[in-house]
Amino acid sequence: MKVIGLILLGFLIVCAIATCLSKNLLTSVVIFMSYSLIMAIIWFLLQSPDLAITEAAVGAGVTSILFFVTFKKIGVMKGDEEEDE
Repeated sequence: MKVIGLILLGFLIVCAIATCLSKNLLTSVVIFMSYSLIMAIIWFLLQSPDLAITEAAVGAGVTSILFFVTFKKIGVMKGDEEEDE
């Protein structure tokens, strides 16, 4: 159990650094989603399932969706509207 926790903490640090160093916004959001999912697993291993569910729902779910909607509105993500023109 300790080894798994240390491996997850290592992945958590790698995700945090990769998010900061990434030049592409979409890549940063995907890495941030994985950071949130790893953090949810760590909360579950620490026997706190309520925080794990909240982290998974808010951190990886709602926040990422809000980022993607914002990127769509500011033109970072090109959708079907640009393909029709």
